[in-house]
Amino acid sequence: MKYNNVLKSVLAIAIVVGTMTSTFASTIATDAKLQYNKGVDYYKLGQFEEAANCFKSAVELDPNYIDAYYNLGTILEYLKQDEAALAVFKQIILRRPDDYESVYKAAELSKKVGEYEKAKMYLTLIPTDSLIGSRAKQLAASMNTDLPTVKAEQTQPKSYIDANPKNDSDGMYNDISSPTGIVTDNSGNLYVAGFSDNTIYKIGPDNKKLVYIKSEKIDGPIGMAIDDNGNIYIDDYAHHPTEIKVTLEAVRQKFPDKHIVVIFKPNTYSRTKDFTNEFIDALQVADKVFLTEIDSNREKQE
Repeated sequence: MKYNNVLKSVLAIAIVVGTMTSTFASTIATDAKLQYNKGVDYYKLGQFEEAANCFKSAVELDPNYIDAYYNLGTILEYLKQDEAALAVFKQIILRRPDDYESVYKAAELSKKVGEYEKAKMYLTLIPTDSLIGSRAKQLAASMNTDLPTVKAEQTQPKSYIDANPKNDSDGMYNDISSPTGIVTDNSGNLYVAGFSDNTIYKIGPDNKKLVYIKSEKIDGPIGMAIDDNGNIYIDDYAHHPTEIKVTLEAVRQKFPDKHIVVIFKPNTYSRTKDFTNEFIDALQVADKVFLTEIDSNREKQE
């Protein structure tokens, strides 16, 4: 299918939604709408770089402008900027997890950039009876697998896996990606945070390893801590309130009976001011919240 037809259909759907749902349209910032409309005009003229810049400006002005994200991702993919396009579709999924068209695009782009495991993870999020289900099946087949197999691999609890350390005396492992945090519990288990693959690994006293938590919702773990009761605290790289809320909801889902404590350090004065209500809503998912002073290294307080 040619790119022109794809984006034209996307834009047509966005216009229909906007005109039929006045409440939704009124929630979008006016400046963002203007940039979005400029992007549409540039697209019609075949000026795709300019169109992409306008859609990018639209989402910067209104981080929840889903149609602008989708058009930006579509254009970036057409311009063969696959990694950038993938990052855009991830932003849609964070805000609207049931947007299965975007989930499919994330799976397709993950495969294109060689991240097959992430592609399979996205495919597990698509219901087989949805409109996208048949395309998801075809994409799975192109990776020499099928949806039932992918779902079984991704959703079944992991059992201990022999990590085959090179040296049993000091336990060396080559398959933990970008380790950024490490803690131990009272039973001698070791927990390691993997930044690049959003994973927490657990290594037992017998040198055997399992995937303790693996989720895109843990957005780049950068450190961990553990208390005397065995509660693990994960510090991840999330500054936007939507990312914070998604992260906390993932923790709540994984540990429904645990008491969740959050230590939050606001990153900038401007973001804290602009998203005060959104931060309050996101942090309410936790049972207790500790706030530090705002980081003043990047900008001065007005």
